[in-house]
Amino acid sequence: MSILLKSVELNGRATDIYIEGNRIKRIAPVGNVGEQRLLSAQTVIDGRRKAVIPGLINMHTHAAMTLFRGFGDDMPLMSWLEEKIWPNEAKLTYDDIYWGAKLACVEMLRSGTTTFFDMYHQLDATAQAVEEMGLRAVLSEACFDHFRPELAARSKQNIIKRFSRESPYSERIRYALGPHAVYTVSGELLRWISDFAKDNDVLIHLHLAETEGEVVQCMERFGTTPVRYLHRLGILSPRVALAHVLYVDEEEIGMLADSGAKVVHNPASNMKLASGYRFKYKEMRDVGITVAIGTDGCSSSNNLDMIEAMKLASLSGKAWRKNPEVLTCDEMLYAATEAAADMLGINAGRIAEGCIADLCLVDLNMPAFTPNFNFVSNLVFAANGSCIDTVICDGRILMCDKKAPGEDDIMENAARVAYDLIKREK
Repeated sequence: MSILLKSVELNGRATDIYIEGNRIKRIAPVGNVGEQRLLSAQTVIDGRRKAVIPGLINMHTHAAMTLFRGFGDDMPLMSWLEEKIWPNEAKLTYDDIYWGAKLACVEMLRSGTTTFFDMYHQLDATAQAVEEMGLRAVLSEACFDHFRPELAARSKQNIIKRFSRESPYSERIRYALGPHAVYTVSGELLRWISDFAKDNDVLIHLHLAETEGEVVQCMERFGTTPVRYLHRLGILSPRVALAHVLYVDEEEIGMLADSGAKVVHNPASNMKLASGYRFKYKEMRDVGITVAIGTDGCSSSNNLDMIEAMKLASLSGKAWRKNPEVLTCDEMLYAATEAAADMLGINAGRIAEGCIADLCLVDLNMPAFTPNFNFVSNLVFAANGSCIDTVICDGRILMCDKKAPGEDDIMENAARVAYDLIKREK
């Protein structure tokens, strides 16, 4: 498969980009990619009045929770989990999760996300949806033992079984480990997962220091704060991606930096659940911590729009610091692309020859890009996911003209299973 993006705007200049297989092979001024490439391109996309960006990477999702969008809003985190989410998640079937994840894939495509890092139940249902939709994903099965040895033993067996067999999925789909949080997973199981991750060279996806209540509970149960607790257990490492991390002090930020642990900021979820808003992006980046951005699940953020997430991350960071010069639009785009790709260990997130061809075309023929003094500023502060016209992932065109394939049927089926789920007896 070969694709030519012709006359697309890149860094303010009309550019031709030639894609061969799943790689960017040539980037050149218009008409300079080479005559042979021009003639051999199987698909030519007219890039006039469009800008190209790397595919966005959503670093913290629970994809199938699209089924709970708008269900249980305006509640505190733990009440929301215990009264609305966990009881209904106990009723989820493979079919429910498949359609919920497929709806998430449509929403992510429509808003420019080509890769996501997910934690949820029945991983294979999400994997099937991703495989069919053509996105790239790192998937982890949500792991809980609730400090019960028999549940810890079952979790270990499930993890060993998962990793002992050859993956039936394409290389676009990778596995990770997903211990939920320090208040739902025992220290013994966390240590075991950490050792397993090291032995098998896989990532760990974990919620941490999301609320003040979590910190208080951690102090009462373990005598220390969440980050210090993981440090004491020996869990922190470059393989760990920690979601939220709102409640940390300077010493804990130093622990994260020294360990190489990564952090994912989820501004929409944090603000909507009133978990907090003083995320220390600048303080973390200043000491070398890789920070990416996520939306969290649609039950707590209500959408999977990474362009909106970039805006919220920037504006909330500026507001609580009372400093308009921090968390710039360029930093936010970096966090949503290259930083996230580095966290996942994939050669994407950049537009450069040799990189994986995960790209999006942005429609410039919109009020948000008029005038267009600063494209990245307009993208982050003026636009939203509706500006995405075309999505290419792994060198394949997954969406064009702002419509994902099969989206109408997918939305219909996802709505059907969502309504049935809430009515269903456990």
